[in-house]
Amino acid sequence: MKLWVLRHGQAEPYARSDAERELTAQGREEVLRSAAHLIGQPLHAIIASPYVRAQQTAQLVREALGFDPQILTVPWLTSDNNPLAVVGHLDYADNILLVSHQPLVGNLIGLLQHGHLRAPQPMHTASLAELEADYPLAGAMTLNSVKHP
Repeated sequence: MKLWVLRHGQAEPYARSDAERELTAQGREEVLRSAAHLIGQPLHAIIASPYVRAQQTAQLVREALGFDPQILTVPWLTSDNNPLAVVGHLDYADNILLVSHQPLVGNLIGLLQHGHLRAPQPMHTASLAELEADYPLAGAMTLNSVKHP
């Protein structure tokens, strides 16, 4: 199975709440550059944080790929969630894209690759990581690449 982890594109610095921050024009361009790396990949699902910038990122990817299924929005992909809990939700996963935020994305990638939270993966806005393994288990996945827009 492959797992792609995408950090949302650049977002405006302020909004009424963190959850309401929208992508900037530069952020939309970053996302489209990252989405190009997913063309032709065997993607089965896009799962995203409910925050506006993550939803906008996921929708841009969906449109760029011509991906038919709807985006699955889940509360466990916000920035302050525990990466261990996220791994618990991935037991059914097969070739999925997660769209979320720092520090969750970096901590999740580090956990999946190393089995601990002491080595988070640096992720810029719209950075895309590709991991692979038989099962999405902490310490059992190989980080194939990280692409920055």
